[in-house]
Amino acid sequence: MSNSFAQAILRTADLSEGLRTVERLLGMADLGGLEVDFDVRISSTRSLAAVRAVLPDAEWWAEGVRSGPSEQEDDPSALLPVRLRHWAGTPETVRPFLHAVGGDPATVRWDFNAWPEAPEVGLGVGGARGAFVTLCVHARDLDLEEPAADHTVFVHVKQVEAERAPWLAAQVGLPVIGDLVMAPY
Repeated sequence: MSNSFAQAILRTADLSEGLRTVERLLGMADLGGLEVDFDVRISSTRSLAAVRAVLPDAEWWAEGVRSGPSEQEDDPSALLPVRLRHWAGTPETVRPFLHAVGGDPATVRWDFNAWPEAPEVGLGVGGARGAFVTLCVHARDLDLEEPAADHTVFVHVKQVEAERAPWLAAQVGLPVIGDLVMAPY
C-alpha cells in the first residue's frame, strides 16, 4: 500500500472553525466505511488520564520508541512523553478526544471511501488511499513534530491526483497552503 499525500487548506486558532471545515469536506465525500484515527503526543499525566479514559484501548509507546511499552503493561505515566494512537474509531469520539488532549499536539484523521469526481480538473471519483481529512491540533504537521498554538486542516489525495487538493479546497472556499506532502500513514 502507498501513503496518501496531504495538503493544508486551513490554519486557524479557532478549533470550531477547523471542525466546521472538516464537516464541510466530509459533506462532499462518500462516507461509506467511515473510520476515525487518533494520534497524540502526551506530556502530562492529566492529559494521559483523560485521553486513556476516552480511548482505553489506544496503543502507546514512549516517545522515540515505536515498539515497546504498550505491549508490556508498563505504566505510561512513568515514561512521559508518550505517543498514543487509536485506529478505526467512531466520529462520536472526536470531540471528547479533542477535549481530553488539552494543549498537547494531536491529529484526528477521517478515513472514508472516496472523494467526489472533480470534472473541472479531469478527475473521476477518488479513493483507495487518497480519501482522508486530517485535523492537526496544536501542530502544524502530520507527524506532530512542529508544535503550534493553532490548528491545521489537511486534505489527502493520491499523488497522481494532486490537482484534487486545490479543487477540494476551492469547494469549501479556501486556498491550499504550502506544498503537497507525503502522509506518515
